[in-house]
Amino acid sequence: SMINALQSYDLPHLRIDSPEQFETAAASLMSKARTIAAASYKASIAQPLIYPRPDLKYADNFLHMMFSRPYRDYEPSPEVSHALNMMLVLHADHEQNSTATVRMVASSQANLYASAAAGVCALWGPLHGGANQAVIEMLDGIERSQMSVKDYLAKVKDKTSNVRLMGFGHRVYKNFDPRAKIIKKSAHDILDKLGLHDKALDIAMQLERVALEDDYFVERKLYPNVDFYSGIIYRALGIPTEMFTVMFALGRLPGWISQWKEMRLKGDPIGRPRQVYQGAPKREYIPIEAR
Repeated sequence: SMINALQSYDLPHLRIDSPEQFETAAASLMSKARTIAAASYKASIAQPLIYPRPDLKYADNFLHMMFSRPYRDYEPSPEVSHALNMMLVLHADHEQNSTATVRMVASSQANLYASAAAGVCALWGPLHGGANQAVIEMLDGIERSQMSVKDYLAKVKDKTSNVRLMGFGHRVYKNFDPRAKIIKKSAHDILDKLGLHDKALDIAMQLERVALEDDYFVERKLYPNVDFYSGIIYRALGIPTEMFTVMFALGRLPGWISQWKEMRLKGDPIGRPRQVYQGAPKREYIPIEAR
């Protein structure tokens, strides 16, 4: 709703009719979405809002607005800044899921803000943008229950238990998600450099090791995906679990903006997905007077 509201602030003064106007609108949207995200977090924990600093780069400025206080500026280490940049890049526009929603809305010639807001809404489910949050909740649940990893995986394989293994498998990658390989190493690196120890990471390592040695998961090509490790990194950076989907949206935003621009430049027609009728076949009709 806040992204939608931005159009009332920007668009009366900025019509997107030229490449220069588009660049300004795109930069404004990316910058303000980041500010809205940090301000929402501060409001949720009853801390004063922190104003952005134009002298800082994108990731550092976001961390500043998230974690600085009026009496103390937060100074991120190079490792933390690198980790956040990496996460935003790896969560960038990827295949046609929330992106398809942005394109469908944009095809009606809706403005940039409305189209991006639709993408944010499409991210919210646990099968998409909420997937890394679901992973952390699964790991925390295993820790609280004090259940062994082998016992948990046994429940996953029992179809009557309704227990799911979050963060494994991918609709596109039928082998190891290449993004997961990068994030796995970074998860270890960032925790080591920050001197942190996270029980969730220990459980994640055990889950990965046991699952990759189990024929049930190997035969089904259920390998760790990008969401399996990303929540651990975000939590190490101090970003709360309920903000993981927000971080996903910030990473996707540049791609959504590019998709919107492409559709406008090409003059794509309004989206009209085809539907295949699967109802009853032709049936005899009895007139009302004959009933």
